[in-house]
Amino acid sequence: MTEADPGTSPAAYDIDWETLRHRAVELMHRAYAPYSSFPVGVAGLVDDGRVVAGCNVENAAYGVGLCAECGMVSDLHATGGGRLVAVFCVGADGSALMPCGRCRQLLWENGGPDCMLMTPEGPLTMREVLPQAFGVDDLRAGGAQP
Repeated sequence: MTEADPGTSPAAYDIDWETLRHRAVELMHRAYAPYSSFPVGVAGLVDDGRVVAGCNVENAAYGVGLCAECGMVSDLHATGGGRLVAVFCVGADGSALMPCGRCRQLLWENGGPDCMLMTPEGPLTMREVLPQAFGVDDLRAGGAQP
């Protein structure tokens, strides 16, 4: 994957979707999903060229399980921050899986409207996946100081 200057649109990056898919499948095999038997893995390209990844981690208290995207975003910040440029999320069969609503919000917050997401229909921007998204600009407009 080729690094572009930070702040550059995702189109300026050479996104190797197969490498992202391979890393997501690798992490999917590390998922802890004893309750749902639904392992998920995800990998994302960061604007500095790093690849971050995560897998879902369930809990006997069902509501406190962590989606794979949560782990990936934690990996993003734990390894230096930056912005997500492209994301590939997979289920047990290794094909593209749409993130849940909470995770779409995480991707918006950490990648923005131009972040590319591989979907079952092919790559789409987060703007296309989550139209009229709520984000930091909405908080600022309401007087919050994020």
